[in-house]
Amino acid sequence: MRFGSYLLVALCTSLLAWADEPPAAAEAPKTLEQAVLQRERADAMRAAAELRYAAEQNECYGKFLVNSCLVDAKKRYTASTVEARQIDQPAIDFERAARRQDLEAKEAQRAADALVRQADEQESTQQFRAEQAAKLAERDARLADKARKAEEGRAKTAADQAKRQAKLDKRARQDAEREAKKAAAAAAKPAPAN
Repeated sequence: MRFGSYLLVALCTSLLAWADEPPAAAEAPKTLEQAVLQRERADAMRAAAELRYAAEQNECYGKFLVNSCLVDAKKRYTASTVEARQIDQPAIDFERAARRQDLEAKEAQRAADALVRQADEQESTQQFRAEQAAKLAERDARLADKARKAEEGRAKTAADQAKRQAKLDKRARQDAEREAKKAAAAAAKPAPAN
């Protein structure tokens, strides 16, 4: 049992090599990496304090004044955890502030993106309406052009028909004049004597 407590003390001492540095890290970290390192240091200090407290408790049970030894061990444990908390708290505050800033930056970006998206939607809506109006105007122009061409076709057909009719009328007049001349020539001829 004694060997186990010595082993715990040796393990505590090795953990405390890093964790027992002076509490200069109680200053606020300037980067997230520093905050993470500071939190790891505080965790190591807490773990070392717990190991040391357990080892000291085991040693206290071998002494004559057990209660006094346990109280002193508890005081050292409490002091170590308070020191670890003093190192940990600025890092926690820094991480919280960093997360808040990230969240605010994301929210601001989201709001800016929403404005851009809204402007894009309005622009695309206006463009769509303009394209629809252009298509409608083009359709109306095509229909008007078809109507004009149909009217021109009807007018040309009517003109061609009128021309044909005039030609037929002229030929009918010429035929009638020829027939009239023939009839006049035949009437002007003396009748044959029988």
